[in-house]
Amino acid sequence: MKKLSFIHSLMAVLLMTASFTACEDDETSNEQTKEESTAHYDLTCTVGKYGGMSKTETHITLSTASLSNPDTLISFDGNGVEITDYTIESIYDDEFMYQVPSSKDRFSKLQLKDNQITAVQEQKFDQNTYAPRNYTHAWLNKNTLLIMSTDDAHTKVIWTKLNTTDMSIIAEGTVAGIQVAEGYNVLSTSGLLAYRKSDNKLFYFYNNKGVTSGSNKSTNEPFFRIAVINPESMEVEQEIINKEAAQMQGSAYGELLQDFIFFDKDDNLYLTAFNSVSKKYYGCLLRIKKGEYDFEEGYNAFPGTKGKILTIQYLGGNKALVYSGDNTVGTGIQDVAYYYSVVDLNAKTATRLQYNGEDLPYSAGSFSQRSVYNAKENKAYFGISNDTENRIYIYDVATGSVTKGAQLASGIYFDQIRFFEK
Repeated sequence: MKKLSFIHSLMAVLLMTASFTACEDDETSNEQTKEESTAHYDLTCTVGKYGGMSKTETHITLSTASLSNPDTLISFDGNGVEITDYTIESIYDDEFMYQVPSSKDRFSKLQLKDNQITAVQEQKFDQNTYAPRNYTHAWLNKNTLLIMSTDDAHTKVIWTKLNTTDMSIIAEGTVAGIQVAEGYNVLSTSGLLAYRKSDNKLFYFYNNKGVTSGSNKSTNEPFFRIAVINPESMEVEQEIINKEAAQMQGSAYGELLQDFIFFDKDDNLYLTAFNSVSKKYYGCLLRIKKGEYDFEEGYNAFPGTKGKILTIQYLGGNKALVYSGDNTVGTGIQDVAYYYSVVDLNAKTATRLQYNGEDLPYSAGSFSQRSVYNAKENKAYFGISNDTENRIYIYDVATGSVTKGAQLASGIYFDQIRFFEK
């Protein structure tokens, strides 16, 4: 991959509306400052045009404590450090990032802090090897991270469990019970993985594919599969060919760049997927209910879709924020063809977000994770970029209102927004 720039710079604040009274208690003020300093947003952007999974775009990253002031202009003025050894595709927790770097030989635990990206700990590959950007993952508990992918030949699914406290390898091997189906010759590169805590089950979503020798062209089986796996033995307990959708989102690169899976408060699993109609893709939001193993028949929480679902965040209260495309406008990364909706998971309705009574404008950039949910504030922050606007908007979950947030400087385009609480 071409050099990816992770550049920290100080945020330029043009106008600040907050004020403090003379009688404010010093201790309270210190506590507020300390609380604010423990949370921040990392923005990763491209320069010149929308990038996403592109191998040729330069990426820059900025940390800021707030995105809420509409009079704030976020710019990149050259301060910071250039890092060449890592990719923008990572696994995140409250404080750190985890990834297979461009060296292709290790797992890295990283942190963006003090205008530098620091390798906190790294672990060389042992038995199993992984490629940057091409793997999926699940957290089995706070400190146990499971990495999965297909092997180099894409005919077996390999796994590695890491203790993220010290990045040591707990165990690794090959998933027992997954093999290429008759009539096909490879498995999807990464697949998608989720862990259901209520009954201690792993759900691995994948396709069988037919690839012509010497060609990048492939044919997927008509419906993707669900492998239910025991996380202790890593053996498949049952395999299901779903009947609700042809393919799931992000099967080549897991959830390293975009979010496709979540669990609600009742431990129901939701997955974004899509079907093809007249050579165009239309997204759907499927559900596996707690205690069940296959998708709920006929359930689609995002009806009337205009195109693919690109990202999704659970907002609590049976609501989710969806970033999706409109095929009638365009399907390319640079096309201004993508929009935001709030989905009611119970009513199975999708409502396009509005500002001042009008639909928010379409945005360009399909391969991106430009939205994030801050549970403490109960607000979602999301970016819109088009020919006339380059700004953060804020959705207040409790009130349903949308307000303007910070602006991005000209020539900088959203790729990722991530929220860290420590």
